[in-house]
This record gives sequence, C-alpha cells and structure tokens, in this order.
Amino acid sequence: MKKLIGLKKFNTAIFISGNGSNLLNLIKYSLKRRSIIRIKAVVSNDLGAKGLEHAKKYRIIKKVFKFKNKIDDENKILRLLKDKNINLICLAGFMKILSKNFIKKFKGKILNIHPSLLPKYKGLNTHFRAIKNREKFSGCTVHLVNAKLDSGQIILQKKIKIYKNDSPNSLAKRILKHEHKIYPKAIEKLTTNL
Repeated sequence: MKKLIGLKKFNTAIFISGNGSNLLNLIKYSLKRRSIIRIKAVVSNDLGAKGLEHAKKYRIIKKVFKFKNKIDDENKILRLLKDKNINLICLAGFMKILSKNFIKKFKGKILNIHPSLLPKYKGLNTHFRAIKNREKFSGCTVHLVNAKLDSGQIILQKKIKIYKNDSPNSLAKRILKHEHKIYPKAIEKLTTNL
C-alpha cells in the first residue's frame, strides 16, 4: 500500500449557478482519505443558487458575484483565488462564460462538466436536442476550459443509451448519475500531469 504522506492536494474552487449536485459530489469526494483536492471556495453568480447551502453546511467559504460588470467581478474572483492559493477550478453547472483573460491565468487548470458527448451539443438544452435529433446515445464530458464554448480538450466521457421513451428530464437524471462518477476520475486524471 502506498504511503499517504506527501500526497499532494490541490486547493480547489468550485463554480456553480444552480442546485449544486456536482458540488456536493465533489465535496464528498474531497473528504475521502485518498482525494487529491481540498475545496477552499465556492463561487456563484446567483445568490439564490441552492448549491450555496452545501458550502454553508460543510463550512466552505462561499462568494457570490452577479457579473453585472464582468471585468470587475472576474478581478475580484481572481483576488479571492489568489488569497486562497487556488490551483484548480471546477465548473459545476456554472452558467457564465469566463473571459479569455481569466482563462489564460488558469490555463490547463479549469475543468468543466457538460451533459453531452462533446463535440456534439455544445451549450444549452442538450438533452432536448439529442432526443429531437433521434440520437441513439448521449452522455457527459469533462473537459478543459478554453476560450471557445465547450471546446477544450476532453479529459473523460461516459456514453449512455437513449431510450425510446426518454424525455429530456429522464435523460438528464440518468446522465447526472454518471456525471457524479466521472468528475472525480477526470480530476485525478488531469492532476497526475500537473
């Protein structure tokens, strides 16, 4: 058995906009003995995001930036990340697009999870579009964030079958379970190279 002494942990910030099920999953993962992340901050663009309750429950610093002035708010976020010595960002249902300048400062260290088999169905309404186009399969993708929407290097994907009676809602629920499985694995895969 490998020694755990000296196991490098990455100070991580999670960005959310909604319910935060991926956030909760990553918090639980971070508490495992062999986890390689330590969640130091949760950032949201929505004061009403339910996911902020998870941050409160687990006593993680949470900050809300409404992005009324994107440049100002991104600069404030960067100061927070520097203050917390963050070296990995995980987007988990974060509905704002980060600027090229922001991404450049964390190049290769921002991950996103997307509910489709990229490069198919970038952006929103992925499940509706996949069903409408009679796709046989869908899934989820963890990828690096770059300046183009949902276009960064793919780290991990999980493919699942679309059933004839699937609705966007039923497909979303099934895919979410797989998102929870692959996000920690993708983090581990990425961080072995950092």
